[in-house]
Formats: sequence, C-alpha cells, structure tokens
Amino acid sequence: MVRPSSIPLARVVRLRAKLSPRDIGVLASLHRVRLLSLKQIQRLIVVDGSPRARTRRAQLMMTRLTELGVVTRFSRIVGGVRAGSSGYIYSLSGLGQAVLNTGGPLGGRRRVWESKPYFQDHMLVVAELYVQLVERHRQGQGDLLAYDAEPANWRHFTGPGGELVQIKPDAYARIGRAAIEHSSFIEVDMSTETLPTIQKKSQRYIDYWRSGMEQQWRGVFPKVVWLVQSQQRAQKIRGVIGRLALDAQALFTVGLLTDGPRLLGGGQPEQTGAAA
Repeated sequence: MVRPSSIPLARVVRLRAKLSPRDIGVLASLHRVRLLSLKQIQRLIVVDGSPRARTRRAQLMMTRLTELGVVTRFSRIVGGVRAGSSGYIYSLSGLGQAVLNTGGPLGGRRRVWESKPYFQDHMLVVAELYVQLVERHRQGQGDLLAYDAEPANWRHFTGPGGELVQIKPDAYARIGRAAIEHSSFIEVDMSTETLPTIQKKSQRYIDYWRSGMEQQWRGVFPKVVWLVQSQQRAQKIRGVIGRLALDAQALFTVGLLTDGPRLLGGGQPEQTGAAA
C-alpha cells in the first residue's frame, strides 16, 4: 500500500480533476466504512435507472476507479465458485486517501485486503447497516445525521484507576426522527466473542459514561446498541447486561441485526423468552 504522504501533490491534483462527483462519493463512502461490495456501492451511489442498468453502471464505474488506482479491488469466493464482477468488494487505496485529502492511512487502520475473512465479513455487515440507514434516509424514515465507523468513532478516557482506556465501537450513528436525535454506539456481534468479553466491553462503556466526557462533549451519552444474529444470542447478551450495575443497564439495547435501522432510530427491540 502506498502511503498518501509519498504521493506527489501534482499527481493527486491531476487525478482528482478526472473524478466526477459520483466518483468522489464512492471514495467518501469507502473512507467512511472501509469496505463495500459492488451491490452496496450500487445501492449507495447508482440510484437511477433499472436494476440491470444500475448494476452495469456500477461495474463500469468501479472498473474505472480500480484502473485509476484510487480503490483496491479483491474478490470473494462463494461456495468455491468466483462470483465474477458481482463478487468483488472494494476498499480505499492510499492514492484514494490522498485524493480525499485524508492526511494518512486513517489512524493506522487495518489493511483490509490483508485481513482475515472474518474481519472482512464483519466490516461488510457494518457497511450494510450504513447502506440501509442511507436508504431509509432517502425514504424519509429518519434523517441520517452522522455515521462513523472505526477508527473515527473511537473514544479515549481515563479509567477508574487513572489508566488510559479506549472504547472501539463498530460504528457510531446519529439519527433524527420527529425533532429528536437518537445517538448510538453500535456493537455488531457475530457470535464469536465469549460472554466474559461482552461483559468487559459493556463495563468499559459504563466507565466511559461515568467519566462524563461524552456528555460534556456531545450533551448526551449514546445508547449502546448490541446487534446480533439470533434471538438466542440476544438473550445471552441480555443476561450479561442484567448482571451489570442496575443504574447502568438502561444504557444498553440488544436487538437483531435485521432490526438494526429501526432500533437506531429509537425503536424498541422485540424480546422473546427470559434472559439466560
């Protein structure tokens, strides 16, 4: 990967002049969520025309951006068979970062194309949540005021023992509905972390809440929304939260990934059965 600081400014300026507002929109979206599939890019950027025409335009646009070197393209294998151009996923290249004038490799973030498939899958789920929120915004189902993925959403604070502590949500969202803003720290759970790890993460959010730093900065502490793949997993995480300090349990919401956009807009999760 070429670091943006090593790219001549004249080259960056010439290249940016070749890019359309739609091209810049693709780069900005990749900067925001790190990884997008071709289908997700189509839904975000190429919104006019028939589905077939939109797919074709998205393919041509991403081929051009790949050839210009501003995005990195790599393919996924589905069931052992390469899915062709529809199977490609994309990330922002070092040159693309320079074109956006981001000033560096975005906080030392993981080089996506060298990461394990699990991390790629996780990032695509976080990206899908963003795409759905954009679509709901267009449909008038909530104003998407902010959506920051890692590392732009990280927070630092001094822990109870005086140590420096970080919280690293998968995303931070702020959504306006009916003159009310709903802000959330989002944790996307793929059922790979142990319940003690979930408890430790949740306790860090409580410590951050008690520090008062977020409230001083933003005026409110966001809801911590755990999004999971099944009701069984949801009940297990609710059980963990139920063992936290009583005054802090209201900070958390647990719901299904499929219901994520509604929950982030202030909706209540569906609950079945008792906490485990």
